[in-house]
Amino acid sequence: MESKSTESEVEGGSMRRIIGELKKSAQCVQDALTAKNMKFEVVQLSDCTRTADDAAKAIGCSTAQIMKSLVFQTKQSKQPILVLASGTNQVNVKALKSEVGENLSKPDAKYVKETTGFSIGGIPPIGHLQKLPTYIDADLLKQKTLWAAAGTPNAVFSLESCELEQLTEGKVMSIK
Repeated sequence: MESKSTESEVEGGSMRRIIGELKKSAQCVQDALTAKNMKFEVVQLSDCTRTADDAAKAIGCSTAQIMKSLVFQTKQSKQPILVLASGTNQVNVKALKSEVGENLSKPDAKYVKETTGFSIGGIPPIGHLQKLPTYIDADLLKQKTLWAAAGTPNAVFSLESCELEQLTEGKVMSIK
C-alpha cells in the first residue's frame, strides 16, 4: 500500500503523519493496545521520534510529555526491568536499585531486542515478548497527555496519564 502524508493537529501544533499500513512492529503495539481494550491509535510520523527531543518536535508537544521506555538489566538475576520516564528526566540508578533490590546495568541493543522484541529508539511501554517489571516516573502523571513510542523510531501513540498504570501494570516511583 502506498503511503500518503497528511497533517494532524496536536495541542496547537501539527505533525506530519503517514497514512497507510503500519509496519510490523507498530502493528504489534496496536494489537497489544487492542487486546487491553484500549482505544489508542498508533500513528506513523514522517519525522523521526528516536529521542525525546526529536519526538516532541515531530509531535508538537513538550519534551515532558514524551514517555521514554528504558530497559535495564539486573546484574545478579539478569532480568530485564522497564522504566517509563518523562522525556526531561534522567533515571537515578541508585534509587531504582533500591526499589528493585539488585544492582543494575544498561544492556546492549541485542539484549533489549531479544527481551522486548523491539529495537532501541522504538521501545513501547507494552507489547513486549515477555512481561517486564515496570517502573513509572511519577513526573509522567503530572502531564495530562503523554506520547509513547510504538515499535519503530517513527511510530507513536498518545494516552492520558491517568491510564498509564492500568495499561502497563507498573509501579509509580520517583526516578530522579
